[in-house]
Amino acid sequence: MEKIKCLIIGGGPAGYTAAIYAARADIAPVVYEGVQPGGQLTTTTDIENYPGFENGIAGQELMVTMRAQAVRLGADVRTGAVTDADLSSRPFRIVIDGSHEIAADALIIATGATAKYLGLPSEVKYRGLGVSACATCDGFFYRKKTVAVVGGGDTACEEATYLAGLCKKVYMIVRRDVLRASEAMQERVRNTENIEILWNCNTQEVLGDEYGVTGARIERKNGEVFDIAVDGFFLAIGHHPNSELFSKWVAVDKEGYIITDGKTSKTNVEGVFAAGDVQDPMYRQAITAAASGCRAALDAEKFLKMQ
Repeated sequence: MEKIKCLIIGGGPAGYTAAIYAARADIAPVVYEGVQPGGQLTTTTDIENYPGFENGIAGQELMVTMRAQAVRLGADVRTGAVTDADLSSRPFRIVIDGSHEIAADALIIATGATAKYLGLPSEVKYRGLGVSACATCDGFFYRKKTVAVVGGGDTACEEATYLAGLCKKVYMIVRRDVLRASEAMQERVRNTENIEILWNCNTQEVLGDEYGVTGARIERKNGEVFDIAVDGFFLAIGHHPNSELFSKWVAVDKEGYIITDGKTSKTNVEGVFAAGDVQDPMYRQAITAAASGCRAALDAEKFLKMQ
């Protein structure tokens, strides 16, 4: 069994930032990147709201740069995914890819959250080419254009009103005849002139060409099928935190997000810390994930020095 001082699970902005800080603190971090090295940002084209890049940067390039910085500073970044974990006692026992066992004195969980999709093949085809699960990340590219938002909860209403401030028109595709959002959010939608709600509707298919999304095929509950012309197609039906392997030991909320102590990254298990989208149901931005990775590394460093 390999013994490690600080193990970081996850290779997105939170994991890589934690690795950068942990490496500089000389606590010999080992990072396992998981099934999607670089995280969700690798499916994003250009990022224009990450500080330090005047002309924006491609999501893949940003993650490659973060990874390289962590490696240069001494982090041991590896390919592999956690398949089993035992956090009942220290050192914590982690199994990688079903065979390699690790004993870790401190653990940083930065496994992220996965956006929920409708399950359409066309979603996959046009992901990053007009299909997005983050209006804050990608809305800027659809200024004065027409977009669609799928969902009827608070997140969908918030995304729709945000996009309405940028776009010519926003369709909300709602599968019921009411919104599930709070009354305040519903009121905001009702008072926004360029939002049109398509009630009792489901998406059959995302339409597009070689350049990206051009529309969506919609079906009403009464069987009517029609197409709408849109330049962007936004999913706002929730996220799923990747916490299942650890939820037997660490406390999670009803949605599965890991609960941390106040402004720290500490979980209810001493020596286990959480960073990024796996513990953030609210913001889910690259910059906030990176910041929480910094906190986790500093918390882990302090914990290890006290042992």
